[in-house]
Amino acid sequence: MIIKFVTIFLSSIIFFIVLELIRRERLTFKYAFGWLAVSILAVFLTVFDRLLFQTADFFGFELTSNFIFFTLLAVFVFFSLIMTIFLCDQNNRIDKIIQKLTILEFELNELNKKREDKR
Repeated sequence: MIIKFVTIFLSSIIFFIVLELIRRERLTFKYAFGWLAVSILAVFLTVFDRLLFQTADFFGFELTSNFIFFTLLAVFVFFSLIMTIFLCDQNNRIDKIIQKLTILEFELNELNKKREDKR
């Protein structure tokens, strides 16, 4: 019974920390959504633990703890894939911004040279 309270407590702390990070604009909702969903799911499965046992049994796991570890591993692999996709998108955006900035700097230098030549 104490483990249920600890799980609910830790999940609630994670939930409120993520909300605070969103409020302080240190984390966007797009990135925080997964953490919020996992913390809510942890509380839900702690309160309704019978559902967790039935789900583990349905998928053929002998022990519920094995199902939990497998699920957590799958979730973190999925989060890692999503974060890699976001990282690649950011790198592509940064490359495009650098290219545009370089073109603008080149054009500005050309205009400055033309202006100096006219003097």
